[in-house]
Amino acid sequence: MKKHDLVYLTEDATHHDAIELINEEAFGPGRFVRAAARIREQGPHDQTLSYICADRGETIASVRMTPVMAGGVKGHLLGPLAVRPSHKNMGIGRELVRIAVEAAKKKGSDAIILVGDPPYYMPLGFEKVAYAALTFPGPVDPARVLVIPANADIHDRLKGEIKWRAG
Repeated sequence: MKKHDLVYLTEDATHHDAIELINEEAFGPGRFVRAAARIREQGPHDQTLSYICADRGETIASVRMTPVMAGGVKGHLLGPLAVRPSHKNMGIGRELVRIAVEAAKKKGSDAIILVGDPPYYMPLGFEKVAYAALTFPGPVDPARVLVIPANADIHDRLKGEIKWRAG
């Protein structure tokens, strides 16, 4: 059995190349045309809320958070989340999501939004956004738009365009 020495760290500039490799491996070249990627093109992610997992010094997973306005809600877009194939099914992705969500909440985010697989993310606390409530800058399956709301009125305010916001 291979022994692992996992460490979770805040992303910094030295992780960029490894993160690009992990995302290429996980999502391929088509990742750039996805609706969530189109939002990320509008401005930078928040490095202070983005995390990597390293195993014996090698970056093997990452998650990023991008500040967004989603209708009337100031929040963060979670993703991409990717784990190297050699480290899948070890709970690393779930732990990265937990760390990033907790950090965004502490920073005052009203909602953590993502486009993802409901069976994976709903057990982590995500809920479905009302069907087609948010307009993305590209095609998106409305059934895959999920949120962790900070309070009960968030769902009522998640109506309209989702776009990058400064800070």
